[in-house]
Amino acid sequence: MRGRSGRLVLPRVVAAVSASALVVLGCAATAIAQPVGDAPVDTPAPDEVFNGYVLGTFEDATIATPQEIIDGATGHDPFYDEPPLHGDEAPGTLLKAKPFDVLFTVVKPGNVSAWKIMYVTENLDGSPDIGTGVVMIPDDGRDNATRPIVAYQEANDSVGARCHPSSQWSGGAVGDASAWSALGPLALMWGQGLATVISDVGNDADPAPHGVFAGKYAAKTLLDGVRAAFAVDDAGLSRDAPVGVFGIAGGGVGGAFAAELQPTYAPEIDLRATVLEGMVVDQRNFIRFAGGGIGSGFVFATLLGLEPQYPEMRLDEKFNPAGKALADVWRTQCQNSYFFTPFLPLEAMFTSGENPADIADFQHVYDDNRLGVGDAPRSRILITSCGADDSFMSVVPAQDSRDLADRYRAMGTDVVYRPSDCSMSVFFTNLYRWGTDLFGMQTVDWLATELSRP
Repeated sequence: MRGRSGRLVLPRVVAAVSASALVVLGCAATAIAQPVGDAPVDTPAPDEVFNGYVLGTFEDATIATPQEIIDGATGHDPFYDEPPLHGDEAPGTLLKAKPFDVLFTVVKPGNVSAWKIMYVTENLDGSPDIGTGVVMIPDDGRDNATRPIVAYQEANDSVGARCHPSSQWSGGAVGDASAWSALGPLALMWGQGLATVISDVGNDADPAPHGVFAGKYAAKTLLDGVRAAFAVDDAGLSRDAPVGVFGIAGGGVGGAFAAELQPTYAPEIDLRATVLEGMVVDQRNFIRFAGGGIGSGFVFATLLGLEPQYPEMRLDEKFNPAGKALADVWRTQCQNSYFFTPFLPLEAMFTSGENPADIADFQHVYDDNRLGVGDAPRSRILITSCGADDSFMSVVPAQDSRDLADRYRAMGTDVVYRPSDCSMSVFFTNLYRWGTDLFGMQTVDWLATELSRP
């Protein structure tokens, strides 16, 4: 038996300005399209999203019991208790796995097998760390040993505990924007028969602040999550399976670094293709561009999510009382809190009155997190982001994505750049397209096609 079937129904999403998305889960696998040149990077039609598999998930879904809802919402699962490490465990070593029923907004979708996993990973300084995550596979009659795998790095920027994917998909972190934005891509991936592995970027229940914005750390946790997924016997995934990376927004940074690090950090993983959507390419540019605007709260959170892996930043010594008070709260919170401080004047949070992009002690951190200046990715890369800075959702300079594509090409990487039209005219005239493209749903056919190549 391949594990407990989660009666999951990914509710539908009508992509809307509030971050509603378009999605669900269902039951009847469609075959992975055979490649004929490049697959188009086009907005999926509604019947592609609400495919046979997804519709079947609705039909076989059940409503969770009150106790299941309470247990999921509180998230106090002893699974997250960490065993002692002996010091000789290799990164990617599976420490434990637990089958669970997928639970989202009180609904348990049908036809999904899922496991929480705990595994060994590595901090930036090379010391061992423990990470958690989830493996989710459509129950569609296909032999799991034949499935391609998507290493999915969500748009989850939460610095606090119990906010990450393994909580989201087991009934916790209710209402988290990154989970809603993942519904559409997951519906398309599972409809195409792809297995998915999602990292929590650390142990989800660890009460210490999480280093979610440290790109190379996030990359290691993602690659090690795939290694650990291979060792889940009941899942039956093949170590020879073609693997793709799908990284969006904050997850796009970890996804890009996973592609850069994979040839040396995890060369045994057959990484074929990488999708990067709306990610921060250069943190200095992001801070200057988004600071003081609608994304200002996420800029502040970026600093908090870097410090766990760069303790020399010593943020509390640089914050004034207002900055310290806000930081103390956000270090314990999920990312939805960050939406409540748009237009936050970042300079007003520091005793020096400086823009954090210019603080001298932070410069080496920004340098270490700049994409496209390390090793060349060997996988094929699809970069998609807003093509222009013409939307309230444009919090990352459009030019940065174009520059990243050029840098990767100069390294010899095969890059496809397909920007999205995020303009307000599309928002008002075609909200469906605006929302689905914002969540990267137009890229899934391309990724599945790349993973189906011999």
